[in-house]
Amino acid sequence: MNESHPNYKMHTAPAGYDKEREGIARGALHTIEYPSTTVGNTRKAMVYMPPGYSASAGQEYSVLYLLHGIGGDEMEWYNHGRPQIILDNLYADQMLKPMIVVLPNGRAMLNDRAEGDTFAPDKLQAFETFESDLLYDLIPYIEANYRVLTDRTHRAIAGLSMGGGQSLNIGLNNLDRFAWIGAFSPAPNTKLPELLVPEPQKTAELLSLLWLSCGDLDSLKHVSDRTHAYLAQHAVPHIWAEETGGHDWPVWKNGLYQFSRRIF
Repeated sequence: MNESHPNYKMHTAPAGYDKEREGIARGALHTIEYPSTTVGNTRKAMVYMPPGYSASAGQEYSVLYLLHGIGGDEMEWYNHGRPQIILDNLYADQMLKPMIVVLPNGRAMLNDRAEGDTFAPDKLQAFETFESDLLYDLIPYIEANYRVLTDRTHRAIAGLSMGGGQSLNIGLNNLDRFAWIGAFSPAPNTKLPELLVPEPQKTAELLSLLWLSCGDLDSLKHVSDRTHAYLAQHAVPHIWAEETGGHDWPVWKNGLYQFSRRIF
């Protein structure tokens, strides 16, 4: 792994990291629609393309798949986290490798809107079904329509809360596809660590970075604690970042800032 600190003193992102700056190049963020054989309809995602991205230029880009929480959809990061501003600023400071960021809807079902009882059994199941939608529908669509690198070392997955659990469940179960995995305040959908990492030595050899962060006041912190404890016990290199905060956007935005500048 590039960094292997089992305990890591979190450095809060610098002031202004999420504020729009004047006089810098900006990326573009737009909504796409892709056919999902998994769900049986057309689904939406958002895609961030960095400053200078060109479909006709020779450069190819890595891809980060960035997932939302149980009460959100493909717009949640955009509505609350301003990821395009965080990423634009990192590019301006030359702290980010060339990448596009895909923001899917992790609720893979026909009516995938965050409405009604978001904890209903069919909606919880849809977050598990998303693994198939991601692997067999969305990733192939992105790779067919954007200038991206398609090997595992140029593909990352990360998310907040429910999406953090998905990132661990999907990423660690598909290390032939993802080399970089980040979980910000992962929720109880996260599998038990012995199921996530049944072969610690093999996992350690394949990972480029495993990032785990959580606020110290988060009522769901036990999920991160048990995961970190297992990884440390079995010598799986990872970064464990315990932050000041709760289950909230300051923690998740800082997670994106810290994780994205370490990948690729």
